[in-house]
Amino acid sequence: MTDRRQFMGLVSTSAVGLAVTRNLATVTAAEPVSAKDTFPVRFALNMSTLRGHNLTVKQQIEVAAEAGYDGVEPWIRDLENYVKDGGSVADLRKQIEDAGMTVDSAIGFAQWINDDAEQRKAGLEVARRDMELVRSIGGTMIAAPPIGAHQKEAISPPLEVIAERYRALLQVGDETGVTPQLELWGFSPTISKLGELAYVATAAEHPKACVLPDFYHIYKGGSDFAGLGMIEASRMHCFHINDYPGEPSQRDISDKDRVFPGDGVCPLVPTIRQLLDHGFRGTFSLELFNPEYWKRDALEVAREGLAKSKQVVADAIAQA
Repeated sequence: MTDRRQFMGLVSTSAVGLAVTRNLATVTAAEPVSAKDTFPVRFALNMSTLRGHNLTVKQQIEVAAEAGYDGVEPWIRDLENYVKDGGSVADLRKQIEDAGMTVDSAIGFAQWINDDAEQRKAGLEVARRDMELVRSIGGTMIAAPPIGAHQKEAISPPLEVIAERYRALLQVGDETGVTPQLELWGFSPTISKLGELAYVATAAEHPKACVLPDFYHIYKGGSDFAGLGMIEASRMHCFHINDYPGEPSQRDISDKDRVFPGDGVCPLVPTIRQLLDHGFRGTFSLELFNPEYWKRDALEVAREGLAKSKQVVADAIAQA
C-alpha cells in the first residue's frame, strides 16, 4: 500500500516554489531570445519532429547540433535501423558528445502494460533491449507510454495493476541503468489524465518512479494544467513541449495537428511559469508530428522549433 509519505514524494510544495524563483535565469520577454540567453531548463529535439524528413539517426543528430539544442530524444526504431545497417553505437555516442549534447530521453514502445502475461513478459524483454541500446549511446532515460493498453478495444487494467506493472518495468531499469518515465497519452483509455499518471507513479512505490507529461496530451486527455502543480518537479525529468490550435476540437484533434510552441492556444506561458516556480529544471523536448513542417527544410524546422520553445520559456520567466 502507498502511504501518505510516499504520496507526498510526488507532490510539490509552495515552499519549494518560493525558494527557486530567485534562481531563474535573467532573460526577459521584451525582445526575442538569442543563442546567448541562458535558461534554468534544457532544450532537446524529439526526432518525431523530423520524422517525415526520413533522415538517418546521424543526420538527425547533426541537425539538432547545428540548430543549437542541448540534447536529443531519439526513437528506438531509428537507433535499431542504424545498428542494423552496420552503424556503431560508440561512434553515435561520440558524435553526440562531440556536439556538446546529451541523450535526454528516448522513445520506445515496449508493451510492459499489456494484459496478456506472455506478451507482457516479451514486452519487458523488449524494454530491456531498448534500455541497453539507450545506455550504449549515453542515455539514462526512456519513455514508457501505455502501449498495449492504448486502443479503445484493449483491456484497461485497474490503476493498481498498472502500478505493479510499472514497478516491474522500473526494476528492469534498475538492472540496465536506464529509468523508464511513465508517459501520458491523452487518447489512451489508460493513463490519459494527470491524476492517473500521478497515481500510478506513486502506487508503483519505487524510488525512481517518474513521469513524462506533454502539453498536447494533457489537453487531449481533458486534464486542467493546474494539476501539474500536484506533481513533484524532481519527478519530471523530461517534458514534451508543443502547442495546439483551437480547431479541430479536443475530441477530434490528433498528433498531426500539433504546432510550434506559441503558435497555438495552449496556455504555455502561465503553465511553464508554474512549473518553474515549483522547481522544474528538466528538459523541454520538442515533440511534433506536423506533416506541414516535413515539407520544409529540416534544419529550418529545428531552428524555428528551438527559438519558439525558448521564447515561451523566456516569456514565462518574465511573467510577474
